[in-house]
Amino acid sequence: MPIYEYLCPNCKTKVEIMASLKDKDRGLKPVCPRCGNKNMVRVFGGFAIGSTRGSSFGSSCGPGAGSGCCG
Repeated sequence: MPIYEYLCPNCKTKVEIMASLKDKDRGLKPVCPRCGNKNMVRVFGGFAIGSTRGSSFGSSCGPGAGSGCCG
């Protein structure tokens, strides 16, 4: 199930909401737990990519990735 991140523009509180794609399509209406703001802004957070060696957060580049990767 995907996790959606929202940021409150008033108090800068970040909220993570776990919801199905069906729930998202119906329209998520998060409310800030700190100040009660109903106008939360969706932000894009990090992600994990699994491999046989473990996980890399936010990037697929790692040791021995080659000369064209990450810069």
